[in-house]
Amino acid sequence: MQNTVKLSGVIITYNEERKIETCLKSLQGVVDEIVVVDSFSTDRTEEICKQYDVKFIKQQFLGYKEQKNFVISQASYDHIISLDGDEALSEELQETIIALKSNWVHDGYYMNRYNNFCGQWINHSDWYPDRKLRAFVKGKGEWKGINPHDSYKLYNPKNSAKLKGDILHWNYPTYSAFNQQIEKFSTISAYSYYKLGKKSSLRKLFFNPSWAFFKSYILRLGFLDGINGFVICSQTANLTFLKYLKLRELHKNNGKLDN
Repeated sequence: MQNTVKLSGVIITYNEERKIETCLKSLQGVVDEIVVVDSFSTDRTEEICKQYDVKFIKQQFLGYKEQKNFVISQASYDHIISLDGDEALSEELQETIIALKSNWVHDGYYMNRYNNFCGQWINHSDWYPDRKLRAFVKGKGEWKGINPHDSYKLYNPKNSAKLKGDILHWNYPTYSAFNQQIEKFSTISAYSYYKLGKKSSLRKLFFNPSWAFFKSYILRLGFLDGINGFVICSQTANLTFLKYLKLRELHKNNGKLDN
C-alpha cells in the first residue's frame, strides 16, 4: 500500500472576506498546510486568514494563471489542492480527498464545481458540472490559457481521474456584482487576445455571442434554471460580444481602450 502523501492547499485571494473563512474551514483536516497568496486585499481577508494556521504571502497580482503558478511554487509539498477564495470543498469531496491521500496514483484529478448564483445553486447551462482539475502533483502540469479563463493543464492529460464530490463556488451574490465582473473579464480577455495577435470580425461580434447563448441556454438546458438561467446565459453571450467589441477597439486605438 502506498504511503500517505502530504497535501498543500493553495489559494489566491483579493478581497475575499465574504467566503475565505468557509474556504479555509473546508480544507482543515484534509490538507497538511494551507498557503494563501494575497494581492494586497483592502478588506478583512488577511485578518481572517491569520486566525488560521496558514502561510500568508503578499504578492502583487501577476495575472490569474501567473498568480496560481506562483502560489504552487510556495507550497511545501508536491501534492496540491487548489482553490479560489470563494470556493470550498463539499463534505463528500473532503472525504474523497482524505481517502485519496493513501492511494494517489495519477498526475491529477478532476472534480465538479457547483456554482451558487445570487443564492441559487445552478444545475445546468455551462455552470454544472463545470469540471475542474484541482488536485495534482507539482511539476506534472501548469496553469495555462487566456486570462481570465485559465485552467490547470497536465503535461500528460491521460494520467488523470475523476473524484466524487463538488467544489462549492459562491461566485456572484448580486446581479450588480455579476455585471461588474462581466465588464472586467471582457476587458481582460480583450487585452489577452490583443497580446496574442488575435483579431475581431463582424462574424465573431454577432455569431459567437449568439452561439454562446444557444449552446448554454438550449443545448445545455440553462432554461431549466429559471430566470437566473436566462440571466447567466444572456451574460455569457454579452461577455463574448464585449470581448470582441473591445478587441476591435484595441486594434483601432493601438492597444488602448477609451474610458
